Amino acid sequence: MRAKILGFFKRIWGEQPSAWRVLVPGLILTVILMLLPTGYEGAQIYQGTDKVRATVLETDNSTIISTGLIQNGEQRCTLRIEEGRFAGQTAQAVNLLTGSLEQDKIFAPGDSALVVVSHADGAITSVTMIDHYRISWELLLAAVFTLFLILFAGPGGLRAILSFVITVLAIWKIMVPATLRGANPILVGLLLVALLTVVIIVFVYGFDRRSLTAILGSMLGVCTACVLGVAFTSVLHIHGAVMANSESLLYAGYQDLNLTRIFMASIFIGASGAMMDLSVDITSGICEVVRKKPGVRPWEAVGSGIRIGQAAMGTMTTTLLLAYSGGYLAQLMVFMAQGTPLVNIFNYKYVASELLQTLVGSFALVTVAPFTAVVGGFLLTRRGAVPADAGAAARPEDAAAPQSSDDPAASASV
Repeated sequence: MRAKILGFFKRIWGEQPSAWRVLVPGLILTVILMLLPTGYEGAQIYQGTDKVRATVLETDNSTIISTGLIQNGEQRCTLRIEEGRFAGQTAQAVNLLTGSLEQDKIFAPGDSALVVVSHADGAITSVTMIDHYRISWELLLAAVFTLFLILFAGPGGLRAILSFVITVLAIWKIMVPATLRGANPILVGLLLVALLTVVIIVFVYGFDRRSLTAILGSMLGVCTACVLGVAFTSVLHIHGAVMANSESLLYAGYQDLNLTRIFMASIFIGASGAMMDLSVDITSGICEVVRKKPGVRPWEAVGSGIRIGQAAMGTMTTTLLLAYSGGYLAQLMVFMAQGTPLVNIFNYKYVASELLQTLVGSFALVTVAPFTAVVGGFLLTRRGAVPADAGAAARPEDAAAPQSSDDPAASASV
């Protein structure tokens, strides 16, 4: 039975003799990022308090004032503290309502809540309700996702998880604190994207010419997006305050931050994943062409790479449009319900900022295809540039990001 199970997964995962080698440096980088201090560990607004989980036992809604959908006042809750120094104790807590559907929350008996416990001399002085406690379910969802990814992708799934973790840690431990300290967000963003591009693509291919091809193609597209983002943000007179919560950042004591530059950096950072994906697709396609036809000339390989890119770009640009505009569905409904003219809609700065992100990202994606095709055509047609197992190493399930290396355009290119 054990042999059958191992054989089953071996058929799913395929032969990946070198797949485990990149996991070690990936794990080392993950540990380094986890241990890297941000410098803001002590910058908490809840000094002298405990943030713990509690269970709501009873609620008192008698002081809540309801006006249609709007609720003001306060909800009083009786709860049992589940963690920390006061675990097991029962306390009274207050849930303040401000009349905002976006920010307010209503608790019911049995709910699990995150609360802030203020204390002095070993006794509770007050308890404030923060929000529903969601970490348990979030961890469960992440665990199930991780299990299925490893189960069906094997080493490729592990590398995908490492890529995800490294990306989150790099943004949180490098990009965010560096920008808060006043570093140029555009420069920091470019360096961050370069680091992540190298790490993730090396996870896909290892250290060879395929990695170099995909990295160069992706980074040339990122630089294009950076230049266009900087230029058109100025031309369209867009201020970085269009970003959610950006004004709160200024009021928190960071008035010297350049929000517009942060917005410029967000443009190419947001599109870098799609560029990375497209560059890997085209590189994999060129590798397959060279592997099937070893004597192919550089410009023939370039043409094949461009045709592969043509097949992928149509869906990639739509992906960016849906990713950027999905969060504005309610706003679009408001425009339609109020009969807002299109000329007004397209001149609102927050609409213009979304259009800018979508169009600049799409434009950069269009350039990734020829960039990667040209680089790959000359790097991968050299003798010995493409390993004999190139097809196996670049399978979609073995990549850190979704790929489609068996694109029909690749076979058409041959």
